[in-house]
Amino acid sequence: MTTDPAAAPASAPRRAPAGAAVLREDVTEAIQAAVVEELAAVGFARMSIEGIARRAGVGKTAVYRRWKSKLHLVLDLVGAFAVDGLPVPATGSLYGDVRALLEVMAHVLRHPVASAVIPDLLVEAARNPEIADAVRGALLEGERRMAQSIVSEAVARGELAPGTDPGRALDLAIGPLYWRQVVVREPVPADYLDDLARSVVAGLTVTAG
Repeated sequence: MTTDPAAAPASAPRRAPAGAAVLREDVTEAIQAAVVEELAAVGFARMSIEGIARRAGVGKTAVYRRWKSKLHLVLDLVGAFAVDGLPVPATGSLYGDVRALLEVMAHVLRHPVASAVIPDLLVEAARNPEIADAVRGALLEGERRMAQSIVSEAVARGELAPGTDPGRALDLAIGPLYWRQVVVREPVPADYLDDLARSVVAGLTVTAG
């Protein structure tokens, strides 16, 4: 007996696959907060997806649905306050550009996630080449881009000699700032940034000359 297709019952509406579910923002924020707390408690090496999930009050699948490893999770947090994508300073002078860069970096390093995550990641990066490559990509690319542009513009204006090393500029600017804010954890007043910007300009001028 042949069944009439027209008489067949309408099929039930298909459910969307589980992977298409919208990720809840409150769960994502809870996981990110748990990562910061877990890092402070046990460090990156001992941190686990299980511990993060337990601290966030979610299942492990909720974490893996968003990040494939603890390294990707931490780097995603770091990327949230990295300077990559920010406009390059364009004040019209080397001092002004360096001072603007320092202002941006001081703001970044004041972020509580930065102070909790970056030092531990740098320790792990010294032991693990994969982590080192990932950290360099997440933390340094934006800063290098800014330094390259600042030095190039200063050379074009005649403020610096051709061949000035942008990496040296970044070392002179960010090294003291990182030491003061992340290692020593002292406040950074505006006059400190003014003096540091002048020192960076003087150092680059002497080096270039």
